[in-house]
Amino acid sequence: MTDKQRIAVAYGDGIGPEITEATLRILQAADTPLEFDRIEIGEAAYRQGVSSGIPRQAWDVIRRNRVLLKGPITTPQGGGYKSVNVTLRKSLGLFANVRQCKSYTPYVASNHPGMNLVIIRENEEDLYAGIEYRQSQETYQGLKLVSRPGTENIIRYAFEYARAYGRRKVTCMTKDNIMKMTDGLFHKTFDAIAPEYPELRSEHQIIDIGAARVAAIPESMDVIVTLNLYGDILSDIAAQVAGSVGLAGSANIGEDAAMFEAVHGSAPDIAGRDVANPSGLLVAATQMLVHLGLGSYAERIKNAWLCTLEDGIHTADIYREGISERSVGTTAFTDAVIERLDQTPQIADKVTYQDKAIEITLAPAIAQRKALVGVDVFLDWSEADRDPNVLGRQLEAANGDGLRLSMVTNRGVKVYPEGLPETYRSDHWRCRYLGGEGEGEASGAGSVEFPQVLRLLERIHNAGLEVIKTEHLYTFDGELGFTLGQGE
Repeated sequence: MTDKQRIAVAYGDGIGPEITEATLRILQAADTPLEFDRIEIGEAAYRQGVSSGIPRQAWDVIRRNRVLLKGPITTPQGGGYKSVNVTLRKSLGLFANVRQCKSYTPYVASNHPGMNLVIIRENEEDLYAGIEYRQSQETYQGLKLVSRPGTENIIRYAFEYARAYGRRKVTCMTKDNIMKMTDGLFHKTFDAIAPEYPELRSEHQIIDIGAARVAAIPESMDVIVTLNLYGDILSDIAAQVAGSVGLAGSANIGEDAAMFEAVHGSAPDIAGRDVANPSGLLVAATQMLVHLGLGSYAERIKNAWLCTLEDGIHTADIYREGISERSVGTTAFTDAVIERLDQTPQIADKVTYQDKAIEITLAPAIAQRKALVGVDVFLDWSEADRDPNVLGRQLEAANGDGLRLSMVTNRGVKVYPEGLPETYRSDHWRCRYLGGEGEGEASGAGSVEFPQVLRLLERIHNAGLEVIKTEHLYTFDGELGFTLGQGE
């Protein structure tokens, strides 16, 4: 007899309690060797003043059990509330988000019967760091953070996943034609790792055309690896193209913890009406069983679920005249899956799982010579009709002590020197100062010391200009650690 494993279960908000209860009923009917520790996170915790939505006692259960099956959560609108999903993923180190998007034609309507792709999304970094600021009356800022270890981790995971599950191709999607450093790191790391997997095809696509191809020709995709925000958007596109977002489950995997959830949200507008489709969370639960080494139980449940779809017993979100046989609610759909626990589908391929342990080994970091060569000084400035030539002359008066003004940009566009008068100018300005002496680095700027930057900021402040932010400019082994502006 298999020893029972304890997992944490969060029922969630909106339709969460209904679909979670349905999923647990099926898990219990299939005699899975699991015990459930229920926790309260999300809306109820927010109402109690817990800004993260996760009370301490819930953390204790999650960290003890290391596996969480989570219903959808409602995050209140407005400031001050953190996303439960993002907090869980980042706090527990759940770096890989795995979403399979497969069509189930002919019994679920889809224009792409051959679609069977997996999106592996980096889960901790990128714009989901949630580091944002308001810096002036008009301008807000969000930081996009991408690290070498985080990038290598997810790309290696994607290749190892493809190898373990007999996939043929891994596609990397970025926007490195615009974000040359952050997305550029992701693309370069992908190109460096791909040759280690010669049996797999590899390719790179720019995210905009890549997303269009996922929508139009998803059959051409196999495994996609991408950054956090792009992966979030792509996953919903792919799930909808496959037939319904309501059918898609999501696994969040870390080194020693994991969370499993449906792709869709909490849908409070249909909560309590016994109409929600539990399939997304149920599919996530089968991913959980495979993760726990209980693949035979996952097979039994997934095949029963396929039989239910194949027999045309459908919830309202996937019901189609001429395809479906019967429209049912949450409870009746759950009953139908339980009735078919010892059946296998007749049209779809029978599901089989093998326990696959995916292990990641990162390459050792190589230290590089880091040199400070300048500073970007950000200003809140609206005087003189926002004339960049007036501002530029004031800034050049602060030159000296080994630092000189190189350019001024507004919303990323160079406006001084030699800017165009047609360029719209907000109240937020980036003023680049580079070291003007020494042998020089790749930028043509010489190294500077931090006290020189402090003295520059003092001169700018004494000129009556408001400094709101600085970014130091570095080189690494002579390679620029910042992007050049126009004309630099």
